[in-house]
Amino acid sequence: MSRLVLFDLDGTLVDRQSALSDALTCLCRSHALPPDAEGWLRIELADRATVDDFARLRDAFGLEASAADLWQEYIDLMSAAVTCRPEVLKGLSRLRAAAWTIGIITNGAGDIQRAKLAETGLASLADGVAVSGDLEIRKPDLRLFEFAASRCGVSLADGGWMIGDNPAGDIGGGHQAGLRTIWLRGRPWPDGLPTAQHVVDDVTEAITILLNETE
Repeated sequence: MSRLVLFDLDGTLVDRQSALSDALTCLCRSHALPPDAEGWLRIELADRATVDDFARLRDAFGLEASAADLWQEYIDLMSAAVTCRPEVLKGLSRLRAAAWTIGIITNGAGDIQRAKLAETGLASLADGVAVSGDLEIRKPDLRLFEFAASRCGVSLADGGWMIGDNPAGDIGGGHQAGLRTIWLRGRPWPDGLPTAQHVVDDVTEAITILLNETE
């Protein structure tokens, strides 16, 4: 079995929801936006965000700042707010020391996802990164998994693992890509989806499973 492991980013390696809450509070405060604007943003950006969301925000609430400037402010706030726990970074370092190839495969806009990876220190621990916004394809599309493996210098044909919290995107996509899977429970599990090889409550548990496989 190949020692390739692909990790999801948001909700797996980092806590996007906590960072999103902090970032939106700061953004709305800096522009003196009313409470209904913050509520609107929390709903609109719950799963993902693009510059188009901030164009709509600008128009809806009559902001002077351009959509591009609002988007960049959001990126800066998110990258400053998001964190990766030390025990997760340590676990990834242990995987690298055990000769695992680490990839990060994430849905989202390229600029914001790369900013998160840089600020958290995850970028230096990954052999390759695949961001859906760069290719305009999203998990569970097999092509994104193929791209992630190629960025890591390996082939999906050799197998490996996919770890993530999204049943369809991460586990379903990983299964379709021929990878073994570990699911971080939390979201509802859809009917008819193949089960993961392991189910855990925290990504550190998934890392431990992989390290035990190495021994």
